[in-house]
Amino acid sequence: MAKSDYNRGRKPSKHSSKGPQKKQFARKPKSQDRPQRPAPKSNPDEIRLNRYIANAGICSRREADTYIAAGNVTVNGKVITEMGFKVKRSDDVRFDGRKLSLEKKEYVLLNKPKNFITTTSDEKGRRTVMELVSSASKARLLPVGRLDRNTTGLLLFTNDGDITKKLTHPKHGVRKIYQVTLDKNLALTDLRKIEAGLELEDGTIEVDQVSYIQGQPKKEVGIEIHSGRNRIVRRIFEHLDYNVIKLDRVIFAGLTKKDLPRGHWRHLTEQEVINLRMIR
Repeated sequence: MAKSDYNRGRKPSKHSSKGPQKKQFARKPKSQDRPQRPAPKSNPDEIRLNRYIANAGICSRREADTYIAAGNVTVNGKVITEMGFKVKRSDDVRFDGRKLSLEKKEYVLLNKPKNFITTTSDEKGRRTVMELVSSASKARLLPVGRLDRNTTGLLLFTNDGDITKKLTHPKHGVRKIYQVTLDKNLALTDLRKIEAGLELEDGTIEVDQVSYIQGQPKKEVGIEIHSGRNRIVRRIFEHLDYNVIKLDRVIFAGLTKKDLPRGHWRHLTEQEVINLRMIR
């Protein structure tokens, strides 16, 4: 008998003089030993609905989940509120009734110089603004509105048709501010006439604001207007017998020329794009 068995107050084992034996159990197979089920194959033609919305440029994925839960999204005419729902790229996905596209939306702001016309091509061979933004994107970007050949300043380019319609439709009252240099000082009486509104050949035109530029001669004028009528700023002053020597658009839809030299372009920031979408 093993002495240690007496010392512990137990009977010696029948099987060994070394003490009681531990009961042996079969080892459970580790997870890596178990046969693995094949992972479900992902369909490359499918994409999560929240990602689809984010890729369409509406909002972030997290925000998309909120809109989905609220019932703002339909797929093929049916409201979808299920998280993780997958759609095919060919599905008709709509956000608040507007059909979405997975084409990446891009927004490029140009500080236009003189002697470039706002058109995609010119049969007379004149230089166009498209030359200035040719390296900005591989997508086909189009100018939002237009600036005359000799007008300088802010011109936006995008492939977002909804934004283009919004920024060019008069009902949205998109803010545009121009700095005007005239051939002579603007008389105060004429400034008051502009403030009151002028009757032009194609109807009454009203400006939002007009003023002399502080610290500059009175031939330097700032004018804020939301009309998109052709050559409207030049025509306002021509109507009062002034010639516009320089015309520079310094603000467009909240966008400014800050840190953007003449003839250069830049992509809009995410916040700037959000601000444009919030215009009502």
